Amino acid sequence: MNKWKDKKYRNLFLEAGFSQEETDKRLEEIWNTFFYGSEDRRIYFPVGDDMGYLCDTGNDDARTEGMSYGMMICVQMNRKEEFDRIWKWAKTYMYMDSGENEGYFAWSCGLDGSKNAYGPAPDGEEFFAMALFFASHRWGDGKGIYAYSEQAKEILRACLHKGYDGRPGQPMWNHDNHQILFVPGSDFTDPSYHLPHFYELFAEWAYEEDREFFRQAAKASREYLAASCHPVTGFSAEYAEFDGSPMSRKLPWTNDRHDWFYSDAYRTAANIGLDYEWFGTDCGQRAAATHIQDFLLEDGRAGEYHTYEVDGRIADLSVLHPVAITATVAQASLASESPHRMEWVERFFKLPLREGRRRYYDNCLYFFAFLALSGNYRIW
Repeated sequence: MNKWKDKKYRNLFLEAGFSQEETDKRLEEIWNTFFYGSEDRRIYFPVGDDMGYLCDTGNDDARTEGMSYGMMICVQMNRKEEFDRIWKWAKTYMYMDSGENEGYFAWSCGLDGSKNAYGPAPDGEEFFAMALFFASHRWGDGKGIYAYSEQAKEILRACLHKGYDGRPGQPMWNHDNHQILFVPGSDFTDPSYHLPHFYELFAEWAYEEDREFFRQAAKASREYLAASCHPVTGFSAEYAEFDGSPMSRKLPWTNDRHDWFYSDAYRTAANIGLDYEWFGTDCGQRAAATHIQDFLLEDGRAGEYHTYEVDGRIADLSVLHPVAITATVAQASLASESPHRMEWVERFFKLPLREGRRRYYDNCLYFFAFLALSGNYRIW
């Protein structure tokens, strides 16, 4: 079932000169702060005897992004109780069991569990599915919603088959080009949603009839990442067309721009790093990890980042998540060939978790980067 159980994972902190003892201690400190720190530092909040949620502290809601991230963190840290609490909250309040989006999860809920929206965000579904597969392999399947592997398979079945097998609604992947969509039914994508390392595993563990699609999706996403990252800067846009070019069309629900290197886009380089660590396959996307570390080197040294157009021109907007930039660019070291890659690793290790209202997104990506760079973000 898990042919990767003997896989060796690099610990770049050790390579950078930090000891195993101080790395392990720092990881435990991150866990304790993120899950059980003071009210103004933690992200996780238990509810009753058997539930809990992660709060987007900048928006005072719970999102499938953060909930699924929390589950992935828990399974990597071998924390079953918190995993099950988060999963039960998500299934109780976020899951939609009827209507056009039956089988999906509402992307945003109030902290009391009330739905703020009845649409899904595909990055949540793909992280839910991957975390559930890992939980199944690490802890074994239970009953009901804790039959983790069956829950994961059903999520992926909905993601691929809605609108095709008589089920209402629309799928989360484009069936022609194998690209994940920004939202079901959209005609564009988000480069940071492309997780070929997840699709490689879905191709092993999803329902048999879905496996070939995910094999094709892994290849398509690596090629897409190579196309969507600028050849000089390594930047991707937040949203992009199917050919990889920035998506600058107006959207009916917002006047905001999404065709530049901004918040969502920070995740792309981190994803490229983890994919290369897990599978070592390069379809041209690896170069982006090198380019982004070189291009942002002076910003990193100065400790002050700019918002950029994907071609490197400075845009007139303050950076909202500076800690997330350092974390994700450091995680790119797993794929980068930059001579500065270890400088990024050292800089990140010395960087504290973010505090204050906007800490949620930064610290989620911080936790992932620390897991990945310490060799603790693993295939289970």
